[in-house]
Amino acid sequence: MSARPLYQLIRNAIESRIMSGELRPGDRIPPEHELMALHGCSRMTVNKALSALAQAGLISRQRRRGSFVTRPRIHMAALQIPDIREEIEKRGHTYALRLVARDTLGADSESGAMLRLPPRGKLLSLRCVHLADARPYAVEERLINLAAVPGARDADFAATPPGSWLLAHVPWTEAEHRITAAAAGDAALLLEVFADKPCLVLERWTWREKESITYVRTVFHGDNFDLTAHFTSQAASD
Repeated sequence: MSARPLYQLIRNAIESRIMSGELRPGDRIPPEHELMALHGCSRMTVNKALSALAQAGLISRQRRRGSFVTRPRIHMAALQIPDIREEIEKRGHTYALRLVARDTLGADSESGAMLRLPPRGKLLSLRCVHLADARPYAVEERLINLAAVPGARDADFAATPPGSWLLAHVPWTEAEHRITAAAAGDAALLLEVFADKPCLVLERWTWREKESITYVRTVFHGDNFDLTAHFTSQAASD
């Protein structure tokens, strides 16, 4: 039985440290000579492992400085990935989370389409309510691709908001937002509003290269939420 190539084992070891959150965005990867000594291999083997990590978008290699865990980039410059707990606490309110449902599902045609995945594999499905000063702030429905984020199986999402956990533990390279206005609908009961109450709905997809990580749909209580973006005109920068 043939073993995996050594460069692949080195790559997997570093990727596991990144995915677990041990290595965070901006952290330096151990220098090549340390990796060579640790794994008893040549510089070429280490270089091949680091090149594969860079190609996957997990690290950036900087001449004479070393290799670093990449920081996320987003296609929409005016928006960032929001950490709802952080936003609520920044506004001076007390944050709390209520986990309503948690299930492991087999991807079907509907959930696969939602995550933009083939209808196979396992997904973690979560539904929770974010609270500000014990009042409903937003209802979150999320699908996590367990093939990309195996650590989510054991994460305590009753204690840590899913979005906060993913931002802390899972590197991503691309994101897409869709923002709409809609009635509260089936989120009304959890938001403690009427079903026709106007709400802001934020949908987001994130990827690591071409691998889908998560899809989330968050319904914000319209009276408690505002969306702000600051930008400069193109003419001002010319």
